Parts: sequence; structure tokens; C-alpha cells
Amino acid sequence: MTENRNFRELAVSFGAVAAEYDRGRPGYPDELFDELERLWGHGLKGARVLDVGAGTGIATRLLAARGAEVVAVEPSDGMAAQFLASSPTLPLVRGDGDDLPFHDGSADLVTYAQAFHWTHPERSVPEAIRVLRPGGALATWWNVYDETVPWVRARGERMAVALPDRYHGYGGISGHTSHFAPAGLVVEQAVLHWERRVTVEHVLTDLTSRSYLASLGPEGRAPVLAAEREAMLAEFPDGVVVEPFSLNLTVAVKPG
Repeated sequence: MTENRNFRELAVSFGAVAAEYDRGRPGYPDELFDELERLWGHGLKGARVLDVGAGTGIATRLLAARGAEVVAVEPSDGMAAQFLASSPTLPLVRGDGDDLPFHDGSADLVTYAQAFHWTHPERSVPEAIRVLRPGGALATWWNVYDETVPWVRARGERMAVALPDRYHGYGGISGHTSHFAPAGLVVEQAVLHWERRVTVEHVLTDLTSRSYLASLGPEGRAPVLAAEREAMLAEFPDGVVVEPFSLNLTVAVKPG
């Protein structure tokens, strides 16, 4: 993952595929939140959580289900509209990680689910530290396709050929989280492995929401998706795909 662009740079592109994002993107297993609590040393129940770059609320809803008092933070008009349609009972604030619209020491936990790489760490890390209480934590996580699996690796290679100037995987995550320790945070990390069983069409819906395709627009991505449908059906003639993920979690605690 070589990109590090501001949330707002892709607000329009992501907003245009918000429905596909909400339908297609993978969620997160319960083990993620168990591990987050273990690394942080605190439970989520009753915790004041800011879910930054919340998108359509996939992680926000799961945090709320664990008993967190969670507020979503999202810059994109389209994603925010889909969030409110999908999660009408959860609070949403418009903003981004580089300039959090919250008081100092007002949060127990700041989370970035698939989102921290859209911030500028020289701004987003101090902002997270500012709004966290002592003992609070900044948590980032990414679902990463497991490219040790041959068909996953082959799909990445196809995307790299089809979109040579756009395609990026999620390599280089450590380059983003490496900003935490120098800022005085106490860092813990874990990698979890899980999988989901979905249809080929579901996989294509997920791909539609990825930045390298979302930013192309419908006409630009149509031939790429058509070719990918053909390749996936050749690999999975029954139309059912088991997608393997590595889930990379970093929890950085503010001393206090």
C-alpha cells in the first residue's frame, strides 16, 4: 500500500460507490475486538469511541454491538448518506482524521478501520493523541487479502496489469503505523486470519468499491469487472468463493 492521500481526495469517488461498499466489503470477526481489548487492556463496553473514516459504518456498527459509545467521523457526502441509511440510530459527525472536531481528552479510543492510510500521519497522529484521554488508545486495522493463496495472488497480478497506474494492494502497512511509537505511544500489534464465503458477484461488488476501480467511474471499470467475472467463474465454476484474509491490528496506547 504505497498511497497516503487525504480522506477528502477520494470523497467523491467513494461516495459514488457507497452502496456497493456497504454491500460488498468484508466485515470483521469477533476475534478482532477481543484482541483489541486485550492489547489495549480495557473493554469496549461503555468506552467513548471515535470511528474515523467510518465509511458506511461497517466497523461502527460492530463497535456499537460490543457496547461502545461510538461516534462515526466521515468526510464523504455519499458515504455519510449511506451510513445514515444503514445505521440511523448511530451518531455521525462530518470530519476527517487530520482535523478531528472534538475536544481535548474527550475519547477513550480512536479507531481507523481500513482508513488510516488516507490520513497524513504528521497531522492525524497528534490529533488522535490530543483527543485521547490518558490511557486511551489509537487502533488501526486492515483486512488484507492473503496472497499466499494462489488464486488471490493471480487476481492481484491481473489487476496490476489491467490498472498499472492505479492498482495497489495493502502492502506496507507498517510504514503507516511506524509513526505511532515516535509520537510517544505504546504500540502492540497482532495479525489474525479469517475467511468469508461469498458469491462471485459479491466479490465483484467489493472490487467496485476499491479506490483503484471506484475512481474510474462506471464506464472505465466495466471492462475490468467483466474480465474479472470471466476469470473468477473459470476459477470457481459454482460461483462460490472462499476469500482468505489477514487482519492486521495495531493498538497504540497514550501513556497516563
